[in-house]
Amino acid sequence: RYRTPLARVRGLGAAKTGTEHFWLQRVTAVALIPLAVIFLAYVLCLVGADLATVKATLGRPVPATVTILLIIAAFWHAKLGLQVIVEDYVHLEGAKLVSLLLVSFACAAIGLASVLAVLKLALGM
Repeated sequence: RYRTPLARVRGLGAAKTGTEHFWLQRVTAVALIPLAVIFLAYVLCLVGADLATVKATLGRPVPATVTILLIIAAFWHAKLGLQVIVEDYVHLEGAKLVSLLLVSFACAAIGLASVLAVLKLALGM
């Protein structure tokens, strides 16, 4: 009765999109656990190593792939979490829209820069 006609036709409502967001946040959180553990193991093995060794290790395919996956999952998870915070605590629609755009842009820009830095190491540039 309170849903729009389009929502009734599609069978969608606020609960459907909220559920997807909830699950995406949980999936990224679960993905971060093994990725962070593996990345931390690499970092701990490199404690005290010189710069050339660090570059060589992080430039190999498996550590580079783990690092890139960690970066993607971390920034996606951060974007989802920050989106919820903005939606819950910013009440002015204009400010909310600007905040959501800034969060999305910042997460995408910093994540992309991080991935490019790892690719630079991996490709030996």
